[in-house]
Amino acid sequence: MSCQNCELVPPIQDQGTINLVTPQKSEQIQYTSKEQLLEYLNKLLQQLSPEEQSAVQIEFGNLGEASSTLTPYRLPLNLFAARIHHHHLVHMIADNHFTSFMQPIMDIVSQNIFAYEFLMRPAEGQPAFQPYELFQVAQQTGLHSFLDRSARISAIQVSAMHLKKGTKRFINFLPSSIYNPNYCLSHTFEAIEQYEQDPQDFVFEVVETEKISDVLHLKNIFNVYKEHGIQVALDDVGSGFSTLDVLEELKPHFVKIDRELVSHCDSNDKKQKLIADIVRSARSFGATVLAEGVERKEELHFCKTQQITLAQGYLIGKPAPLPLSNQPILI
Repeated sequence: MSCQNCELVPPIQDQGTINLVTPQKSEQIQYTSKEQLLEYLNKLLQQLSPEEQSAVQIEFGNLGEASSTLTPYRLPLNLFAARIHHHHLVHMIADNHFTSFMQPIMDIVSQNIFAYEFLMRPAEGQPAFQPYELFQVAQQTGLHSFLDRSARISAIQVSAMHLKKGTKRFINFLPSSIYNPNYCLSHTFEAIEQYEQDPQDFVFEVVETEKISDVLHLKNIFNVYKEHGIQVALDDVGSGFSTLDVLEELKPHFVKIDRELVSHCDSNDKKQKLIADIVRSARSFGATVLAEGVERKEELHFCKTQQITLAQGYLIGKPAPLPLSNQPILI
């Protein structure tokens, strides 16, 4: 089985030839610049209805050029146009011009570092970008599966370089990028094996950038992770799409309370009640609770009174290319 959205992304040349393929015919288009090609495609998009647009495919890659070793690659017209429009960010995605920084997660009682969460950042010497912007462009260009997989593998690689075995590593994933868990996650499991890491050190967490519309699909993804000895987490609980109902349906190993809920929770009765509800729900199926976005000692103290086990935030440490050299002393 293969997934075109996960495979090597062929470059769109600055000049060359593409094939415009419709159910009726195939037309060869020559262009001398990406700007010229984008102008042509935008005019074509304006002339076509959404139904007609979906029937048009662009074929590119190896179209007879002696220098190309790529097999022909097809994309819907709108995705191809989006890749040209965002070609600088697409280039960053295709060539993996990013790395993973790590943010510490602390055991509140012992104040020992329990884990690190891995977060995408620009690689050294590469242009700055906002991770959310990169994922937005990946979604618009049909590259979100490719980017999500590459980000997971980057985190595994960096964790193997800098962390001792036994330290947990929290890594994000997008449910919509995983069409078939047994295939789409095989690259992740292969990377863990390649870098000689222990699957039990990894926790994969659902990021709350998209609605969890198919809980059964997400449960299937969770089950595949668990079958490989890996734990799972639900992110941003208490805000957005990660509701108590979803939490109780999925029963993850770790429950991460949303940073907006944690912010000034020490002085907000409404937030305190919701946090207590989340902790109570998590305890009912044996999950460990983690408070995100802890920036003040007062917030950390309140979380401790609620018997929340773990904390993450700027008070403990910011994302950095290396793990903490000293244990934080906060309480």
